[in-house]
Order: sequence, then structure tokens, then C-alpha cells
Amino acid sequence: MNTLRLIGACAFLAVVLFPLPGHAATPAGCPAPLRHTFDRLQDEQPQSLCQYSGKVVLVVNTASYCGFTPQYKGLEELYARYKASGLVVLGFPSNDFAQELSDNKQIADFCENTYGVKFPMFGKSSVRGAQANPLFRELAAATGRAPEWNFYKYLIGRNGAVVASYTSETAPLDREMVQAIEKQLATPAGLRQSSQ
Repeated sequence: MNTLRLIGACAFLAVVLFPLPGHAATPAGCPAPLRHTFDRLQDEQPQSLCQYSGKVVLVVNTASYCGFTPQYKGLEELYARYKASGLVVLGFPSNDFAQELSDNKQIADFCENTYGVKFPMFGKSSVRGAQANPLFRELAAATGRAPEWNFYKYLIGRNGAVVASYTSETAPLDREMVQAIEKQLATPAGLRQSSQ
């Protein structure tokens, strides 16, 4: 009987610690919008978004050659100002609007050398339509709004609820959006907060 229990315990631990490919274990408490893994822009290594559970997350689709590209500067300033309080900005380069560089290395070099971007950036992907990556599909479904152009923004609260979306025209330091971010930062992760 003890042998059977030991075998069962070992099998359970093997599944939890070493999940089968394509069946990665989802950390307990990871909210649905963050249950995705994307390749990092800089080294193209997979990174789970679950590591941002409990943070306020601003998701932005970016492009290197767009009239809104200077928003990188404001996004970096926003991230630097509030990261110690629990904000993370996640950038997702996309060529959906034909204004992005051809490969991840070029995009990473551009972001770092031109705007000093330090917030997490992920590999180029589609953010709208049938080819949209799963995070952007969920964000569009939650808000009823897919990105209309580059630098569209989605705000996710500490509890993982999608709080709001903002058009490209909304600057990163826009007063209304900053107030919404501050409100979410002040809200404990377990509480539901209504959108602005």
C-alpha cells in the first residue's frame, strides 16, 4: 500500500514539475489574459506572461516606423515612474499596419538604440484579425475593440481583469489613462475594480 502511494506521489510530481510539451502547467492564480507564452524580442526565448500576475499590465502593439512611434519614449517614462509600484508595460511589435521592421533583432536594436526601451518586448506577431496572437484575441474579445492602428493600449488590473482600452491617439502620459493606472495600482489583487 505504501509503495502504491509513493508511486502515485511520484507520478503527480512528475506531471507538475515536468509537464508534457504543449501541456505546460499553469501557475495557480495566473489570470486568463496572462496564461500565454511568447518569445522575448531580444533573445527569442519563451517567456510566460504569468510572471506578471498581481501586477497592473499595460499591453501595447508597437511599430518602428509609425507617426506614433515616439510614444516609446512616453511608455518608457510611464514604466520607469510606476514599475516599483507594480506596473509593467508589455510591447508587442506588429506589422499588421505595414510599419514594422523585418526581423526581431532589427526591432530590438531600434527600440534600445533609439528610445532606450527597457520594458519587456516580445517577438513580432499579428495583433488583429484571424492571425492575431492569442493575447490580443482575448483583449479584443474582452473590450469589443481590436487595435485600429499601432500603439493601441489595453489595461489589465492586478486581478487580471481587462479594465480598459485606449486608442493610438492616447499618449502614454495621458491624464485619464494615468489616473486609471494609478487606480489599479491602488487596488489589491484580489478585489474586482470597475473600469473607468
